[in-house]
Amino acid sequence: MSDTQDNKQFTLPIRVYYEDTDAGGVVFYANYLKFFERARTEWLRHLGVNQSALASSDNRIFVVVGTQLNYKRPARLDDMILIKSKITKVGDASATFEQRAERGSQLLVESTIKICCVNNQTFRPAAIPPSVRTLLISVQD
Repeated sequence: MSDTQDNKQFTLPIRVYYEDTDAGGVVFYANYLKFFERARTEWLRHLGVNQSALASSDNRIFVVVGTQLNYKRPARLDDMILIKSKITKVGDASATFEQRAERGSQLLVESTIKICCVNNQTFRPAAIPPSVRTLLISVQD
């Protein structure tokens, strides 16, 4: 795992395993959503945000409310790909991420993913806790 200077972007390396592919040895399209989820989670962890603690102490969890993916090239079994993530917008209860899957200098998939903070009891939108929101704003691109 790595991050660029000042944490404005986070990069997570991922190896493509057999379980990630279809019968042709190409990454199944929906698995990019899993890769992007892992990268967002690891970035938050890297920044010191403990999502389990947020759920238990603040009754807050993050859920995906919107996705847009553009597939450019396939990744294949055994490829090492990099998932690059940045935050482009932070609202009171939401954040928007731009994420890319790359193999070397080749763009494989690009995405825009919007997450919303919700109360984990009611699943209604809820304000991002102030300390977390401040942190997200500090790494916003």
